[in-house]
Amino acid sequence: MVMTKKSKASRGARKCHGAKVFRRLIWCLLSLCLIMLGIVIYCNVRIDAYSSKRLYDNVDDVPHYHAAVVLGTSPNGRNGGPNRFFNARIKACAELYESGKIDRIIVSGDNRHASYNEPVAMKKALVRNGIPAEIIYLDYAGFRTLDSVVRAKEVFGQGSFVVVSQKFHNARAVFIAGKKGIDAVGFNAEDVGLHYGFVTHVREWFARCKVFLDLVIGKQPHFLGDPVDIG
Repeated sequence: MVMTKKSKASRGARKCHGAKVFRRLIWCLLSLCLIMLGIVIYCNVRIDAYSSKRLYDNVDDVPHYHAAVVLGTSPNGRNGGPNRFFNARIKACAELYESGKIDRIIVSGDNRHASYNEPVAMKKALVRNGIPAEIIYLDYAGFRTLDSVVRAKEVFGQGSFVVVSQKFHNARAVFIAGKKGIDAVGFNAEDVGLHYGFVTHVREWFARCKVFLDLVIGKQPHFLGDPVDIG
């Protein structure tokens, strides 16, 4: 079949139109990626800026608070061995107590089913580190950082406390506390290095964006419940 000049021109026009559509699609995708990157950077900068003067690495610098809230994680790592995040938080909390910086401890974590119980695991680990069992209170509904922070106030009656976790996590927790009218500072447990905690650190970037979404929609803890007197 002989292609006429008209059909050739029509085919060329279709190719040109297709190329324009493709370029527009690429630009839209790039613009969307840039917008998302900008949101992630904005959320992280806001949280770091707020929390920078409320986080402590040295236990001697931490003001005295009645209670510490230890944020939960699994005692076992992804490879089945000990979780370095968990062990570092236990060590940091024990250091706070031994230094006389806190009087009570709330271990707040996930207990969605009988075979997974972060609060009990944390309490056992703290007792092994010399902390009296009677000053440790279990928060079984600390499913998220938001839940742990808000429940410390609404359930356990603490309008001010020390948060114990790694620095990147403390920054988010302290920011949430501030937005909820809570006076919280963070005592930074030893970090575990980027190689071991790479996935956790990447997830944290997006968790910080979720903080702002939760604030906009007025997200509340899954459960509150009856008040608990911690003395």
